[in-house]
Amino acid sequence: MVNVVRAALVQATWTGDTESMIAKHEEHAREAARQGAEVIGFQEVFNAPYFCQVQEKEHYRWAEPVPDGPTVRRMRDLARETGMVIVVPVFEVEQSGFYYNTAAVIDADGSYLGKYRKHHIPQVKGFWEKFYFRPGNIGWPVFDTAVGRVGVYICYDRHFPEGWRQLGLNGAQLVYNPSATSRGLSAHLWQLEQPAAAVANEYFIAAINRVGQEEYGDNDFYGTSYFVDPRGQFVGETASDKAEELVVRDLDFDLIDEVREQWAFYRDRRPDAYEGLVNP
Repeated sequence: MVNVVRAALVQATWTGDTESMIAKHEEHAREAARQGAEVIGFQEVFNAPYFCQVQEKEHYRWAEPVPDGPTVRRMRDLARETGMVIVVPVFEVEQSGFYYNTAAVIDADGSYLGKYRKHHIPQVKGFWEKFYFRPGNIGWPVFDTAVGRVGVYICYDRHFPEGWRQLGLNGAQLVYNPSATSRGLSAHLWQLEQPAAAVANEYFIAAINRVGQEEYGDNDFYGTSYFVDPRGQFVGETASDKAEELVVRDLDFDLIDEVREQWAFYRDRRPDAYEGLVNP
């Protein structure tokens, strides 16, 4: 039996406030569901601006608990309404002084499956994330969802191959990579790194970027979000580099086994020879 999953992602412009931003994503999700999508993912800290362009303590106000904060509760209701799996990236507060760049994963029946916390935290001009976020400390979970095994890797993480590999070893079939990356900084890498990771680890990747400019800096987020398959080929066209867009694509999960049998990268790994990677 053919195992095709209809998957969606949203690249969005910032509206100016959290309520309208969440409402906009809810409408995108409903439209994706009308198109038959079974899983959807949103961009990095989707319900807020990319405030990390500045280092100001006022921006801790965007943080909320996961899973008991208002946004994740609302997304659980949305999952129940639409029957979709939803990947929900937010700014998480665990307790006073403990903040993380996080994505919650919600199953199609609205149940909270767990979360991923971004491991690699940048601290460069326009991306002052260490001011806000602690490094992730809960590993690379892969979640058994209604559509299959879904993992998450967030933005700057994508430059580090080790996490991609761990997600593959943990059984991921589809990895959502919510991001906020700007024109001129890494645009030449955007269509290289995720396809290469999809090939090396033989799974599907949903690469999501914000789009447009926002009030806290001059970063020009260039969109061009896409799905890529285990052969490193784009599934359909990439999204616009200037406009908000909902992207819906059919992913043939049978291709994962086909590629793994043909290329056999997991068979030929040599973990016995890799000790120097972590113990130099």
